Amino acid sequence: MIFKQIVVGVDEHQGGRDPIALAKNLLARDGELTLAHVYAGDPHIRRSATAADEAAERALELLENAQREAEIQAGLSYIRSHSVGHGLHKLAERQGADLLILGSCRRSLLGRVLVGDDTRAALDGAPCAVAIAPAGPSNEAATIREIGVGYDGSPESDHALHVARELAAECGAKLSAFQFFSPPRHLLNGCPAPSDESIEGFVQGARERIAALGGVKPYAAHGHPAEELAVCSASLDLLILGSRGYGPIGRMIHGSTSQQLARTARCPLLVLTRAPAIRTH
Repeated sequence: MIFKQIVVGVDEHQGGRDPIALAKNLLARDGELTLAHVYAGDPHIRRSATAADEAAERALELLENAQREAEIQAGLSYIRSHSVGHGLHKLAERQGADLLILGSCRRSLLGRVLVGDDTRAALDGAPCAVAIAPAGPSNEAATIREIGVGYDGSPESDHALHVARELAAECGAKLSAFQFFSPPRHLLNGCPAPSDESIEGFVQGARERIAALGGVKPYAAHGHPAEELAVCSASLDLLILGSRGYGPIGRMIHGSTSQQLARTARCPLLVLTRAPAIRTH
């Protein structure tokens, strides 16, 4: 759809079923998909040729099995690294990826996402947009019908909304924008306030500003953004957030909202780079 070069992380425990399913929905018609695996080991420490060959063979076999199971055409790429996150970053840079997709596992009846250290490491400092695909059989043939955007009026959220509009148009999906915020402390404490200030007034003003953007269903309320967006994600097929970028290639700094949602979102989560590095067709 929008992303032209997608790298999907495949691991030894869950394979790549769920992230591959998400990749199918996000890949441009003329895009390229690469399945990637990182196997343990410090590349600076010399290993015997036999051990290195065996590890590489296992990595290739894992990727070939994932490709065969998904019945897709994809490039296969693997690397040895002391960190899964670092290795995936290297592979994404090697492929010129504009999206890196990771899988996650679930726990509890609520189906919350459990993200381990490897996934957090892959999120931090990523050279491109990152998506996390929650585990679940429903993702195998998931269709994107409901897209949500975390919006706060920042340039990052404007970019996220722009990408969401393109995806919604491509999928024929409905689009909603969500803003959650903490009102001034004096309103929460019941202290005297100017007559034109109230929690309801702040919420209504935010809703009107979102509605004025056009083409989106506006939601606004007071509350912790990550917690409220996690609840809203239960009714979405994709939740999109913007992220602050830094450095010459726009690596991402993930704040508390995206990090928390990586653990709690109940639908696929897409976190974008700040710069418009996404190539459109």
